[in-house]
Amino acid sequence: MKTKKIIRHRLGAKLVCTVGSILMVSMAIWATFDLRYQRDRLMENVVAGTDRLTNTIRLGTHYSMMLNSRDDISQIIANIGRQKEIDNIRIYNKVGQIKYSNDNSEVDRVTNIQAEACYICHRSDPPLESLDLDQRVRFFTAPDGKRLLGIITPIRNEPGCSTGDCHFHPADKKILGALDVVVSLEGTYHEIARHRRGSFGLSLFIFLMTSAIILVFLLRFVNRPIRALIEGTRQIARGDYEGTVDVHQDDEMGELAGAINLMRREIGAKQAELNRQRDEYQDLFERVPCLITVQDRNYRLLRYNRMFDQHFSPLPGDYCFSAYKNRSEKCRQCPVERTFQDGQSHHTEEMAVSADGREKHWIVWTSPILDDQGQVTAAMEISLDITERKQLEVELEKSEQKYHAIFSNIPNPVFVLDPDTLDIIDGNNSIQTVYGHPPERLVGTSFLDLFIDEGRAQYAAKLTAVQELNQIPHRHASGRRLYVNIRVSPSEYAERQVLLVTTSDITQRLEAEQQLIQASKMATLGEMATGVAHELNQPLSVIKTASSFSLKKVGQGTLPEMSIMADLLEKIDRNVDRATRIINHMRQFARKSDLELVSVSVNTVMESAFEIFSQQLRVRGIDVQWDLDPILPMVLADPGRLEQVYINLLLNARDAIEERQSQSAGDAIEKAISLRSTRTGYGVVTEVCDTGVGIAPELINKVFEPFFTTKEVGKGTGLGLSISYGFIQDCGGTIKALPRSDGLPGTCFTIELPVKGKPL
Repeated sequence: MKTKKIIRHRLGAKLVCTVGSILMVSMAIWATFDLRYQRDRLMENVVAGTDRLTNTIRLGTHYSMMLNSRDDISQIIANIGRQKEIDNIRIYNKVGQIKYSNDNSEVDRVTNIQAEACYICHRSDPPLESLDLDQRVRFFTAPDGKRLLGIITPIRNEPGCSTGDCHFHPADKKILGALDVVVSLEGTYHEIARHRRGSFGLSLFIFLMTSAIILVFLLRFVNRPIRALIEGTRQIARGDYEGTVDVHQDDEMGELAGAINLMRREIGAKQAELNRQRDEYQDLFERVPCLITVQDRNYRLLRYNRMFDQHFSPLPGDYCFSAYKNRSEKCRQCPVERTFQDGQSHHTEEMAVSADGREKHWIVWTSPILDDQGQVTAAMEISLDITERKQLEVELEKSEQKYHAIFSNIPNPVFVLDPDTLDIIDGNNSIQTVYGHPPERLVGTSFLDLFIDEGRAQYAAKLTAVQELNQIPHRHASGRRLYVNIRVSPSEYAERQVLLVTTSDITQRLEAEQQLIQASKMATLGEMATGVAHELNQPLSVIKTASSFSLKKVGQGTLPEMSIMADLLEKIDRNVDRATRIINHMRQFARKSDLELVSVSVNTVMESAFEIFSQQLRVRGIDVQWDLDPILPMVLADPGRLEQVYINLLLNARDAIEERQSQSAGDAIEKAISLRSTRTGYGVVTEVCDTGVGIAPELINKVFEPFFTTKEVGKGTGLGLSISYGFIQDCGGTIKALPRSDGLPGTCFTIELPVKGKPL
């Protein structure tokens, strides 16, 4: 039984038995065929030898038979019969009588003609006269058990026998008798047995040697590596991934060992990763900032994490409802129960009073845990404390109510617009106060409907591209025009991106500014009255002189020459145009204008301001220096109000120079105003510099404040620079007051205006 078990469970034993069995069968078959072949060859040799012996006896006795010398024949047979292998030599006559034999006791004995030796020829009637060798051979066993071979040879009637003088045989008698030679086969069979033993011995030797070689080979190259491979796989099964299978063979076993070592390393790496993930997930399970439990179908706690343990300190075998809420039965609405019923995840929100009396809120999720057959064996419940979130929701709701109240009652209109279509989504209550439209009436309409018709197209793109638009004309519900400043900011409203647009009604402020600007213009015109009168006096003097000369000639009854008359009329016409230009310029300057930005040449506006004011400067001996860039681009501005800015700067420069003159105690000072324009970046820069008293450093930041002035009481309103500052800001530019950069006393006012289409 043990041997059978070893053979059944050992690869080497199976291989040895299989190969040995195949080899044994093969050697047995080979030995069988070889023995048969050797036996046949030996028998053929014995038969051939016996046949030769028979022929030898027949030929040896032939002469004696011809002489009928019976003693010689008997002696020959007796001598030949003494050989060891020869058992019997007989010569039969035609009736079966033994005439000669190596055994004298058999001579003259008559045998049955149908006996074995004679039967070969006498089995037919008449007897056969000619037989092949294989037909004359017989094998038989003697009574004493010896195995014998007999060859019977017919003795034919020869012519010498039928015609001799000694005896007579009839010529028609073909066969005279038979020579029967019987030899022993004991030696042959002993040879066959010895050969059989040698063959089987050789087969056994080959089998044993081959089996031994196979066994050694298996032990060295198969069994030992396989044991090492088995041990290596058992180590892997035990979780030992550090060792290696030491099989140093350059064959399939070596490749298998390398594959197992590679598999061991990869499994080790995977196992290490799985262990890391297991530890990580276990750590996450323990450290996750929520309550986690695993419950069976009876709601008993199978597992729970650290936070659950810290919060509730459950006892072994506790039920979920008793640990959570100190209940004696499960909750009415239990998501774990629903998970066990349908195998799906469920969630709910729960509220309970904690041990310290505070109201606690949880959001609960459940998830099924399945076995290999897909059956729900347990449920995982995750509870997240949302008490703070609930409190924040309450506070947020209060905050939303508060800010909605603030939104609705902001004194400025606030619009919520769709960023793509500019449709009004919502608005506050101040819309009706400013525009006369109830907010709900405007919801769904376009914000562009509030613009004056001619301004809608240009402002549609600006609303999504800029954050601030100033002095924009809008339409009131009554149809009247109002001006607003617009502030645009992207925002989020009701979980969608919107534009939050706030408008400020500046209509009354602009009207007040217009009144101040007009008052400033009138004050400026009053200061320019002397210069304007002198400007008009020059063309009037020319007209008066020409007309007086013409009237004198007419009174004398003569007319001036045509060339003189043409020259006089040309001067009158030119000076009338000049006076008209001055008057129109004054009228236009004094006219009240709305702020409308158009393309303007800064050089032209500066020259126009100087023209209306140049006479006053010449009267006071102030030199004006020009440095204008002739190829400046156009800017966007109101030409009338921009001209007023430069006139205010020229007036301030004049007053600063005169104040410095008054402080010089009669010493001569340089009286000069320089006007310069240049291009820089995206803007046009102009400078108006004087050689006056300058501005103290501590006051330079206040000069643009309304009603601030450094002049004596009664000599300034403090509105000129403030108005100029506001206008430049409306044009998108800047204005600054700086000391002169060349070190001379005085002040430089620098104005930078954006080029048309390119903001600063």
